Amino acid sequence: MNFLEHHLSDISKLCESHKVKALYAFGSVLTEDFSDKSDVDLVVDFQSFDVLDYADNYFDLKFSLEDILKRPVDLLEEKAIKNPYFKQNLDKQRQLIYG
Repeated sequence: MNFLEHHLSDISKLCESHKVKALYAFGSVLTEDFSDKSDVDLVVDFQSFDVLDYADNYFDLKFSLEDILKRPVDLLEEKAIKNPYFKQNLDKQRQLIYG
């Protein structure tokens, strides 16, 4: 998680302003396979807020993370993960970066 450690302060501020309960990293960003061409895979768990604000909040968070990290971000919403095999694998490898 060395790459993300350099950005934790900015990520924390962003999470606070976007009603994030928890933010997790998974995938290549946690491994030696992470390179300059890699994207960053993240899972977000939001606090409760008005459903009408969801899309704006989600996309603003995603694009703001991309601005901070200077690379593409795949941002999954925890409640939207339905595949039990993917969820089980994700739960084994994810690391908390905020929350």
